[in-house]
Amino acid sequence: MTGIPGLWAVIPAGGSGTRLWPISRRHSPKFLHDLTGSGQSLLRATWDRLQPLVEDRILVVTGVAHEEAVRRQLPMLGYDAVVGEPSPRDSMPAIGLAAAILERRDPEAVLGSFAADHVITEPENFRRAVAEAVVLARRGELATIGIEPTEPATGFGYIRLGERLDVVGAPSAHRVDEFVEKPDRETATRYLESGEYRWNAGMFVVGATTLLELLAQNHPEMVDHLRTIAGDPLRMRDLWPSLQKIAIDHAVAEPAAAAGRVAVVPASLGWDDVGDFASVTRLVGESADLPGITAIGPIDDIISIDSTATVAAAGRLVALIGVDDLVVIDTQDALLITRPDRAQDVKRVVETLTAQGRTELT
Repeated sequence: MTGIPGLWAVIPAGGSGTRLWPISRRHSPKFLHDLTGSGQSLLRATWDRLQPLVEDRILVVTGVAHEEAVRRQLPMLGYDAVVGEPSPRDSMPAIGLAAAILERRDPEAVLGSFAADHVITEPENFRRAVAEAVVLARRGELATIGIEPTEPATGFGYIRLGERLDVVGAPSAHRVDEFVEKPDRETATRYLESGEYRWNAGMFVVGATTLLELLAQNHPEMVDHLRTIAGDPLRMRDLWPSLQKIAIDHAVAEPAAAAGRVAVVPASLGWDDVGDFASVTRLVGESADLPGITAIGPIDDIISIDSTATVAAAGRLVALIGVDDLVVIDTQDALLITRPDRAQDVKRVVETLTAQGRTELT
């Protein structure tokens, strides 16, 4: 597989994955873990997926607390390929800083932003979608990849497809009519039945300078600060805290869509955001050696008698007898027991611990 000339992969590696507590923590977020049984972390799998498309043109933006772990997992990256942000400011400052850095390295650079903690099981479809998105980006578009929905999911934002675009090299492309927030079940069902909507997976492909120009329309001071930091990294410490905490969707994608500047490449990628333990259960599947059990990690310390569950054991025995449809996550300092249908509520444990001041457990 040959690379796509001029394309840089930007990997925002942030977030704490609170719905995957207690495996995912602030000090060891989900992208550093193997949650799918693949034998590699989500971050390393992301690098494997992107490297054939971009070769060594990869930039990872992560928190300074995780910078060393990222470098250990991706030792092939050069020192300047990992950028540590002093504090989390959401996705726009992180991706914007990457754009400012790449603009200085290559004024014609096109960046593709792909999260460090997602799973894609159809890499050839992914490659084709990215190639189409690059064609659109070179025309001055902000391009995104819209995921073919497989269910009326309420945990994702959606993209409403507009008119089909007639672009050579991007035959699947549509104009984006609008980005919409996470819907309720009834609305999501309507979206699915209409055929006009795709999941918003937060994948954006755009010229580095184009992104900064779009951002400058509503956040000119942020762009000035990001370009200053890119030119003098020592300014990071004093300028970074002043940047607004905002997602790229709100800062750029939504206003650009309203102005007719966003295009979408619909694609079926076998995509999953590994957002909670119900998602992990689907991805990992039942253990061949423990019927009814989905094991996150080794099975040596799991005994199951007439039970069905998703289980992670961390050095002590977990024994299940006559229970069904559980999630049991055992770590050295915390034990979680829930059901798959309450998987989205795991974040409430983290919120409670934070309110109690027990941040050492979060």
